[in-house]
Amino acid sequence: MEQKETGLNRITEYQQLVDDTLKGRSYGAHPRELYEPIEYIMSLGGKRMRPVLVLMACEFFGGDVKNALHASIAVELFHNFTLVHDDIMDKAPLRRGKQTVHVKWNDNIAILSGDAMMVRAYQELCKTDVAQLPALLEIFSDTAAKVCEGQQLDMNYERVSKVPIPNYIKMIELKTAVLLGGALKMGALTGGAREEDAQQLYNFGKHIGIAFQLQDDILDVYADAEKFGKQKGGDIIANKKTYLLLKAMEMAETNRYLKEELQLWIAAPHFDAKEKVEAVTNIYNFLNVKELARAEMKKQYAAAMACLKGIPVAEEKKNALIAFADSLMVREV
Repeated sequence: MEQKETGLNRITEYQQLVDDTLKGRSYGAHPRELYEPIEYIMSLGGKRMRPVLVLMACEFFGGDVKNALHASIAVELFHNFTLVHDDIMDKAPLRRGKQTVHVKWNDNIAILSGDAMMVRAYQELCKTDVAQLPALLEIFSDTAAKVCEGQQLDMNYERVSKVPIPNYIKMIELKTAVLLGGALKMGALTGGAREEDAQQLYNFGKHIGIAFQLQDDILDVYADAEKFGKQKGGDIIANKKTYLLLKAMEMAETNRYLKEELQLWIAAPHFDAKEKVEAVTNIYNFLNVKELARAEMKKQYAAAMACLKGIPVAEEKKNALIAFADSLMVREV
């Protein structure tokens, strides 16, 4: 327990370092409509998990976290850029309990401000040590491209009636998990890690990221809306093909009544949102898909722990990363 507490204390220190670095930062002065939304989204906080992972991975291999700070801020800027654009595509009204950028301003401003955030992310990354910059730029750019691939697959899947669950897992790996892996690998390299060890840490982050997204799928339906900071049942309302919906569609193939009811709700052009969320949630409960999603989440978590185990670093150094992973998995409902 003491080792876990120490790990969590380190996480809090990293979070504070990131917040202090971002506090009061200006991303540009004029025109205000371009830069004010960036200041807004960056001020909404959050767990800062991705920049924290950069710093943790650096220290994990004996590096000085100050050498990884620019890379960590670049990762946070990129992550928030993706949120701004994702919220437009998802027509999401809330982010971290506050109005999304496209709602507070408009779609065009949100698109352009997001683009400016991406530029600022690269500018921030270019402040890192010149000897490490080529490798960091390669990881950062490859990760960014994969995130875009994942988002495109997500949109593609909206237009097809069925998506095999392995395809869905691959999509969330690209859209969500590779950024956690990329953050860890960037931090590892700034800390002087060997390529093979940095890659193992990348794989650890990838599996944790998949587990995290599976939990997000669960929380969208079952979490307290105020606590979660998002619209409750937003994925159901938007017919997003989450693990829960895909598993329910798969299992409903053997139950004609459930299959027809589910298809009716998916196809309905007009509906009461609250009624649809309640009806589809009842189908999920009947088919026990929440527990099946949790089982897959735990499987991914176990795979992450196996990757971490194979890295030749002292066990006490691994405790902070394990504590971090555990903190992501305690958002249970």
